Amino acid sequence: MVSWTGHVLPVLATILIWFFATGLVAWLDNRARHTFAHSLLLAGCAAIGGIVIIAVSMRWATLAGVYASLAGAILVWAWHEISFLTGVVTGPRREACPPGARGWPRFAHAVAALAWHEVALALSAAGLLWMSRDAPNRVGAMAFALLLAMRLSTKVAIFLGVPNMSTDILPQHLAYLKSYFGKPRLGVELYAAIAACLALAGWLATLALAAPAGSAEAAGASLLFALAALGALEHLFLALPMRDGALWGWALPARHPAN
Repeated sequence: MVSWTGHVLPVLATILIWFFATGLVAWLDNRARHTFAHSLLLAGCAAIGGIVIIAVSMRWATLAGVYASLAGAILVWAWHEISFLTGVVTGPRREACPPGARGWPRFAHAVAALAWHEVALALSAAGLLWMSRDAPNRVGAMAFALLLAMRLSTKVAIFLGVPNMSTDILPQHLAYLKSYFGKPRLGVELYAAIAACLALAGWLATLALAAPAGSAEAAGASLLFALAALGALEHLFLALPMRDGALWGWALPARHPAN
């Protein structure tokens, strides 16, 4: 049975958090370069607060604990996104892909361009999962791990090539990353990624519906379902002629010349 507190409200809350958090990150990372230090400081403080929130709320098998845990995960995730998009934590390679690179050499260059960011995300996910391994509320850790898996899938798809290479949100100082994008194409791997996200969302939906109506268990599964569904939507955007600015144009300030 579908309930407001156990199913509908968690999904709506997740969509709103995803929409406005993405817009905030896009706004901060597309401002003038001299603002980045301040943004990173605030984001770092928020990330520390997010870890504390997850550590405290993972013992609360309640509706409040579920929402708090998700909020903590989003704060930690936002710090990683801001540190990457400001160019502080990317990878050892900070230049465009050599024009003649193909196959494994091109893949190695692409990995080098993102390595530190990916390692930081993986370590954070492992740490959160370990921290909450025996806790009654693991929503924060699971949400962060789910975001990581979907983002990695998106990056692989873009590297291989997707029809829609919309890059409105990508700051100018990271424009060199576009050289690692694959040629526009609709490959089977994108279909597979969308199908996997939808299958995961469907499984989480069955867990949410099977849980007692209005319970923390139902809300937690519903939050994760919404994230998986949004992951499928983000993958679908890669196949549709839709630009980032159509959703987050309100958050993108006037562009400043890159140094």
